[in-house]
Amino acid sequence: MNLRDLKYLVALAEHKHFGKAAAACFVSQPTLSTQIRKLEEELGVALVERAPRKVMLTPAGHDAADRARRIVAEVEQMKEAARRSRNPEAGTVRMGIFPTLGPYLLPHVVPRIRERFPQLELLLVEEKSDLLLEQLREGKLDAALLALPLHDDQLHVEFLFEEAFLLAVPAQHPLAARDSLDLDELSDLHLLLLEDGHCLREQALDVCRLAGASEKSEFRATSLETLRQMVAANVGITLLPNLAVQPPVTQPANIHLLDFNGARPSRQIAMVWRRSSAMADFLKQLAQVFQSLPASLFAPPSSAPVPQHGNTSAATTPH
Repeated sequence: MNLRDLKYLVALAEHKHFGKAAAACFVSQPTLSTQIRKLEEELGVALVERAPRKVMLTPAGHDAADRARRIVAEVEQMKEAARRSRNPEAGTVRMGIFPTLGPYLLPHVVPRIRERFPQLELLLVEEKSDLLLEQLREGKLDAALLALPLHDDQLHVEFLFEEAFLLAVPAQHPLAARDSLDLDELSDLHLLLLEDGHCLREQALDVCRLAGASEKSEFRATSLETLRQMVAANVGITLLPNLAVQPPVTQPANIHLLDFNGARPSRQIAMVWRRSSAMADFLKQLAQVFQSLPASLFAPPSSAPVPQHGNTSAATTPH
């Protein structure tokens, strides 16, 4: 048994197709198939159920693939630790970030990361939070930016910042004549929300439950930008994170933003990595770059009105 064969098994578990797994491993299909059979012979158990058009792992195959995935991840971490021992600030970091944060945070922080770590190769993966957590646990990511709370003793959680929510309403809405409101004034209002799977949806629902508001259930958006455009079209109102209204993002002229009086509804963002990671010391340094961002990005000053951008073009960052 060798590391190469374990990588073949992991690829087969992911793709469930010999041809696709072989292509992912840059080998021929007969080569991969032969090595999987040799692995089965060595273990003395069938790992794969072979059908004409699909491949399924046996229970033993699933168990072996899970173990192989962890072994491959540990070896990659060993290699990365060796590289970083020669030059701690060089190398590659694979970082995950969720769609309602990435387009709005990255323009502010990536230049700072490049300045602080000029030799670092930062590979960014944008996915929903559940998938990021899965990839982090499997070793496919080195770290991820995620919303709190998280409950996993195997993960280290490094708090970065707390980001306030603003209420976005159409210019025709009665609340558009004001700059702020109390949270309980959301009572009996119906908010536009994202579809299932987005952590921002759960955060907004928490605010709704706290304030006595509810969801406008006949419409669910696939992205934050869709929500923004629906508000501009006078379809309804929604909550926007403070970063999503900061330059270089531009707001449609028909949107009015309101701050909350007193304790603002907010979300907490952390950088998360495996406690076993060989990169832990460096990731701590990387987190400090995020922690150094100005507070004004995450919440408007309490005494200042929320900036209203009168640009007729909206941000079109894909999610």
